Amino acid sequence: MMKILLTNDDGIDAEGLRVVADWAKNLGHVTVCAPKVQQSGKSHAINIYTPFEIKKVDYEGADEAYAVDSSPADCVRFGTIGLDRHYDLVLSGVNKGLNMGEDIMYSGTAGAIFEACTRGMKGIAFSTGVAHFDSARQWIDRVYQFVVENKIFNCCDVLNVNIPIGDVKGFRITKQGGPFYTDSFAEVEKNMWKQTGYCVHQNRHDLSIDSDATTDGYITITPLTIERTNMKAYETICDRIGQDK
Repeated sequence: MMKILLTNDDGIDAEGLRVVADWAKNLGHVTVCAPKVQQSGKSHAINIYTPFEIKKVDYEGADEAYAVDSSPADCVRFGTIGLDRHYDLVLSGVNKGLNMGEDIMYSGTAGAIFEACTRGMKGIAFSTGVAHFDSARQWIDRVYQFVVENKIFNCCDVLNVNIPIGDVKGFRITKQGGPFYTDSFAEVEKNMWKQTGYCVHQNRHDLSIDSDATTDGYITITPLTIERTNMKAYETICDRIGQDK
């Protein structure tokens, strides 16, 4: 029986987490460790200076569940370090809103599976459009079967999946694209500012790119890595200074 950890960044009461839980309960033993409140945009942040609440709660379909008053990455850290467990799979989402291109680096949904990767576990981050979760409910099992049948986890431990709303044309393995959203700052009162996002994506219909392919109606599966080394630069500089690589 698989051991599965579920989390998200929209909070433990979010509909998208329920979508994953309703499906994942058929795969094995499910533990939910999800944020107590909304934690979108927290990336891979963790809280190391102040105590935070972790409360065991009832969650239908899960074997056990915890509401964590911190980031998605801390949810994974508690589920692994705090509970002293290793999971066969960590699932994050389904996020209300697509996580594509450069937005991946801000995503708490993605941050959770990056944390899972640092703990030696495989993870999938699921996201869909903001309107509804119908497509996610319909396709989540087929996404997982596609990953399993094509042995994708043999090549990569971390996958970012975006499920478009509406008619789905199929699956595409994609690269991370460029900017999708950006922000403007507005002063809402004295010394108080708010960021407001708007889309800057220009669809060139490049189906090798996550943002273009998802916008064009494909479920995109993007293999990711936590490795931050610029290998091309590393090798070039080593050659330049005569250092062994």
